[in-house]
Amino acid sequence: MAGQPLAWLFSLPTAVVYGSLSLFVTILHNVFLLYYVDTFVSVYKIDKLAFWVGETVFLLWNSLNDPLFGWLSDRVFLSSPPRAGASIPSQDVVLTRLRTLSRHGPLLALAFLAFWVRWAPTGMQFLLCLCLYDGFLTLVDLNHHALLADLALSAHGRTHLNFYCSLFSAAGSLSVFASYAVWNKEDFSSFRAFCVILAVCSGLGFTGATWLLRQRFETEGRTLGALHSASEGLDVEEPSASEEEKRVTLGEYLQQLARHRNFLWFVGMNLVQVFHCHFNSNFFPLFLEHLLSDQISLSMGSFLLGVSYIAPHLNNLYFLTLCQRWGVYAVVRGLFLLKLGLSLLMLLAGPDHLHLLCIFIASNRVFTEGTCKLLTLVVTDLVDEDLVLNRRKQAASALLFGMVALVTKPGQTFAPLLGTWLLCFYTGHDLFQQPLLNPVGSARPWLDPPAPPRASTLRQGCFYLLVLVPIMCALLQLITWSQFTLHGRRLHMVKAQRQSLSKPWALDIKTV
Repeated sequence: MAGQPLAWLFSLPTAVVYGSLSLFVTILHNVFLLYYVDTFVSVYKIDKLAFWVGETVFLLWNSLNDPLFGWLSDRVFLSSPPRAGASIPSQDVVLTRLRTLSRHGPLLALAFLAFWVRWAPTGMQFLLCLCLYDGFLTLVDLNHHALLADLALSAHGRTHLNFYCSLFSAAGSLSVFASYAVWNKEDFSSFRAFCVILAVCSGLGFTGATWLLRQRFETEGRTLGALHSASEGLDVEEPSASEEEKRVTLGEYLQQLARHRNFLWFVGMNLVQVFHCHFNSNFFPLFLEHLLSDQISLSMGSFLLGVSYIAPHLNNLYFLTLCQRWGVYAVVRGLFLLKLGLSLLMLLAGPDHLHLLCIFIASNRVFTEGTCKLLTLVVTDLVDEDLVLNRRKQAASALLFGMVALVTKPGQTFAPLLGTWLLCFYTGHDLFQQPLLNPVGSARPWLDPPAPPRASTLRQGCFYLLVLVPIMCALLQLITWSQFTLHGRRLHMVKAQRQSLSKPWALDIKTV
């Protein structure tokens, strides 16, 4: 009887097990994004200087660790020893990434726990927690995303893998519902216990899922294509070993990347996208508090918060079907236009339409986050184009994801810094010094209510911040995205050339 659950686990499709890794990241990361700023500002009472210093150092570390870890992960894949002239087997590439995930997934869970217990001076803890957490998150994300490009070649195969990532990410976002119920700035013990439970589940999940995948690849000892049926649509890339490739240095790789036109336009667009995603996450509770205040109940606030984290992943399941029909480029462009249209409509309507405001606050985050999920597929296409343009023997998947993050990750730090500065500039409200207004759904204020003129100015400022930021982001993104050419006919040509590098006996290699 004990062997039946184990046999059932081994029978799970690889795409399902791969997608489950998203669950173990999401249950932690959504809680981190939603509460780390509020915890240090409102609970630990960090001063403004320490906050800005911590965020500035975090900006540098957050940007540099992605290409650093990507290079350390993939430098062996960029070249072969001159005497060999052979590429690294795809199976070894996958096993290397799985070993990294099995080590650093549990460490990510431990770093997550370090936020919610005071163990050092507030400013020092803020800095160390951010850098430790982001370091392990980077290692996990890079290798998880790189597996998407290493496991699948065709658009159908990658969409299939991304489908399960979105499904499990939606399940992981349920942690936001529970977190809102236990979040209490006055009594932090329940929230700490909740975070311990999340960390234990995440650490055990990473250990189990990576062990299962490693056992599958090690015991079967075959190429990745043999692990999937043709119906799963997963492909394997095996570069030809007929030519000898010279050793590629980091400087040469950067020069090659600087000539990669589509990469440059993509990271410009994605920088704005990362900024907007984290701006929404960091200031979502603030918008609920100052724009809706006592007009909605606590349960409605919890519902809007939870929906804003779960709906992007559920929507992504539908967006992925659209991507199969129209292509990722057209779907992403449509989402930019939708964001611009909804923001202009809200600007014209004003802040006094309660139901429209609730819908906009939730939908703004839903469509923005949904776009972020689709952009992973674009990066995998850039991996293919990089391999074809530079005639590599093995795709440097993690390194390219790292180089994308090098340019785009600063948006994650700019979001809270620019948001707090704009709020103070336009309204005079300083989050570090002045008491907040009533929490959503509270029956009475914590302190004496502010004077009506000041409250009105703050509410109006929050509204313009809510509406004008997505308008500017959408306009910038539509301009840069229009210059991106890796779609349609060019994308088909790149796919065909990369597929020609695959072994003729690899399963399910589709002709474009």
